[in-house]
Amino acid sequence: MTAPHFTSLIASLPSTVPFVGPETLERRRGRPFAARLGANESGFGPAPSVIAAMREAAGDVWKYGDPENHDLKEAIAAHLGVSARNIAAGPGVDCLLGLVVRQYINPGDAVINSLGGYPTFNYHVAGFGGRLVTVPYRDDRGDLGALLDAVKRENAPLVYLANPDNPMGTWLEAEAIQSFIDALPETTMFILDEAYGETAPASAIPPLDVNRPNVLRMRTFSKAYGLAGMRCGYAVGAPEQIAAFDKIRDHFGISRITQAAALAALADQSYLRQVVAEIAAARQRIGEIAAANGLKAIPSATNFVAIDCGRDGAFALRVLEGLIERDIFVRKPAAPVLDRCIRVSVGPRAELDLFEESLPLALAAADKSA
Repeated sequence: MTAPHFTSLIASLPSTVPFVGPETLERRRGRPFAARLGANESGFGPAPSVIAAMREAAGDVWKYGDPENHDLKEAIAAHLGVSARNIAAGPGVDCLLGLVVRQYINPGDAVINSLGGYPTFNYHVAGFGGRLVTVPYRDDRGDLGALLDAVKRENAPLVYLANPDNPMGTWLEAEAIQSFIDALPETTMFILDEAYGETAPASAIPPLDVNRPNVLRMRTFSKAYGLAGMRCGYAVGAPEQIAAFDKIRDHFGISRITQAAALAALADQSYLRQVVAEIAAARQRIGEIAAANGLKAIPSATNFVAIDCGRDGAFALRVLEGLIERDIFVRKPAAPVLDRCIRVSVGPRAELDLFEESLPLALAAADKSA
């Protein structure tokens, strides 16, 4: 039987996902992980007040969520000191990234990212027919000079940078970011992904300038707020650029329960401060575990720590596989140079205890199989 034809773009793409989920690995292994330390989630969970708000909203799940996200946008705007006209909310930053690519990229247009930078953004670039151009990291950070050179050389309409960075956890100071913004061509849209902004030092976050039409800032409730499973993120930008999201977004993409959860999370800033302190303490402990095993933890401003395994990517992969065999889920960067590391998310004490017990065994196994 003859089947309908895919577009040439879709026919050319692999059927894949940017990340292999821990659930997929658990199905393959036939057993669950004992420690889930690879997905950059918050193992500390959301605030009790957020869980209560979700329970209260649960009886109304027969209703669609507010398609305007009115109350949520107003609350985010008040929290940031901007107008609701500067906020676009969506079901996670990943979804918003796809909408931005769709808005600014024609097939064949160059899009700039760091080599090894957040792969979901690259996934959207491919999905909308963009031409990805990458530049290597420098000292485990995004190389702003090289990114700018690539933008100008390629006449690129879109450039992406995560600060703090995923997958390395490093950060650039706000002054450097601002200089990059000032040097960009006015016709290039800059996506500044600040998914880890709540865990970053204040010196890494430039002041919000919602009058600049070529910058979109991305924030999320998935990390420090502990709502990864609810899927809620938002973009901050100039009103005309924010209004463009309404042309193509899924207007019912944020459920009623998710809106209630995000509103409650914003309102409970005392819990956020408590979790940020727990994240910092867990990062320190991961660094101490790494040092005790002769490894180097790369300084991090996120909810994970990249650990330099001291050799090449093949050795780091064997370490990762050894941890997974011992029921510890972690991930690693895939790009050259960065792939010498494994990446360990922060988590509760009991899960870090298991990681501490398993790491020397995984390292010994990796050495033995070299």
